[in-house]
Amino acid sequence: MALSKYERRERLRMRIRKTVEGTESRPRLAVFRSNKEIYAQIIDDVNGKTITAASSRDKDIDASKVNKVEAAKLVGKAIAEKAVKAGVEAIAFDRGGYLYHGRVKSLAEGAREGGLKF
Repeated sequence: MALSKYERRERLRMRIRKTVEGTESRPRLAVFRSNKEIYAQIIDDVNGKTITAASSRDKDIDASKVNKVEAAKLVGKAIAEKAVKAGVEAIAFDRGGYLYHGRVKSLAEGAREGGLKF
């Protein structure tokens, strides 16, 4: 029996979450990708707190009128900038069951350019 696209991604996501955990010193950068937008959060799983978040719906990114891959890179830079202000330099990358390709890869590269270490 074939799994739906959603079920397949959910299985992958749970497999990733078994190993990737955010701590205070190395929080988790979680990515969610919808058809139109992309969202990123930096999460401390020990305390259950979101440290900072960014998305392609933020005013400055939405106003830039770029394609989805370029918007993802801008989101990566924005999340990195907010994280550095919050005192976070090293993170664990949680791709959320998506392939490390396209928009997810672009977001990660933008975060690296912004100063985050994976």
